[in-house]
Amino acid sequence: MRIEAVRAIPGLSGFFFDDQRAIKAGATQRGFAYDGSPQTAGFERVREAGESLIVELELADGSVVTGDCAAVQYSGAGGRDPLFRAGEYRPVVEGSVADALRGRDATLFRENAETVEALDPATADSDRLHTAVRYGVSQALLNAAARARGRTPTDVLAAAYDTDPATAPVPVFGQSGDERRTNAEKMLIKEVPVLPHGLFNSVEKVGDDGAVLCEYLAWLADRADALGPEGYAPRFHVDVYGILGEVFGPPYDRTEVTAYFDSLREAAAPYPLQVEGPMDAGSRETQIAQMAELRDGLQSAGVAVDIVADEWCNTFEDVRAFVDRGAADVVQIKTPDLGGVQRSAEAVLYCDGTDTRAYLGGTCNETVTSARACAHVALATDAAQVLAKPGMGFDEGFMVVTNEMRRATRATDATGGSEVAQGPSGDSREARSTGSGDDD
Repeated sequence: MRIEAVRAIPGLSGFFFDDQRAIKAGATQRGFAYDGSPQTAGFERVREAGESLIVELELADGSVVTGDCAAVQYSGAGGRDPLFRAGEYRPVVEGSVADALRGRDATLFRENAETVEALDPATADSDRLHTAVRYGVSQALLNAAARARGRTPTDVLAAAYDTDPATAPVPVFGQSGDERRTNAEKMLIKEVPVLPHGLFNSVEKVGDDGAVLCEYLAWLADRADALGPEGYAPRFHVDVYGILGEVFGPPYDRTEVTAYFDSLREAAAPYPLQVEGPMDAGSRETQIAQMAELRDGLQSAGVAVDIVADEWCNTFEDVRAFVDRGAADVVQIKTPDLGGVQRSAEAVLYCDGTDTRAYLGGTCNETVTSARACAHVALATDAAQVLAKPGMGFDEGFMVVTNEMRRATRATDATGGSEVAQGPSGDSREARSTGSGDDD
């Protein structure tokens, strides 16, 4: 089945774009907005409405599938691509991207996605298309291949990468936003496997000496005991956005630091703990060195706290560098930052056989369409955990990702090998199994 037309429509995303550099420099929150001047190129205010670009592919049978171009909340920070403006990139999708895809066989997902990945953006600012463009177009291509083959997107990815997909939903990681107590209690009642993220993105939220974070984890452990049903064993995961680096500073293997992490472990006990983005070193090489230093220090001190790479771990090449150097127990695969969803799949699979686990993440600033696509990536690669998204309200994102994985795994069980191909709007149709469907 051929791709006949490519269209793009400016849309909304599930949250906002925030100037992380300005927030770390002291921009103050007033209500939902921030006072202060932006410090990252492209921002007109510290907090701006999130944008997406809806990509439509029309296939030869007249059906239309979609993908959503979206970028992370903290665009332009930590080595990421600049702020994404949908209007600026609409002509790119309807121009060079459309020219490259029109007439191609829709069943060839991996080949088509790599074609987009390699396109010249025709700008001096970068040697590749903006990550958000590659991300959204690849989602549409994945849905197109699933539609054309009569398979789930999970099956398309599993065939492309010769994987055995997960047969049950991957553990979902809920993010609380600033409502870190109310939303955490919601997560505990709903038995979320990994929680609560916490959004500890300032010294004030962590505490001048880190004590506020420690107190929060003790509270969370108490509430887990009170609200969680018997047998519920969640994993705690907090994101500190590099703030612990501001509180303590290097070197990170010294006793003061490892003792603090041990206090976090004790507060969270008996629940396992992982801490994301402990420092932001300003460059990839320094970040890797400092993360490895902290990890080695924790292991030498016998402190059972896992550390998660986020800052400066954006592209596939970044993920590979962190894994190869043993700089993290977990790496976040930040899906919009890798470009096409096939690159996220490759990054997760790169962790196989190492002592680093893959967390298929992303951002609250995505869309339902991109979240559903990522659920299939998580299943196809059997990631260690997957982010609940979009939005910061928790419930909605948890529902979207969980339900998509349950649909996908149930489709295979119910049909004994035949699949139910899911359209981007949530519709489904019975489809006959078409074999392995390898596309390369």
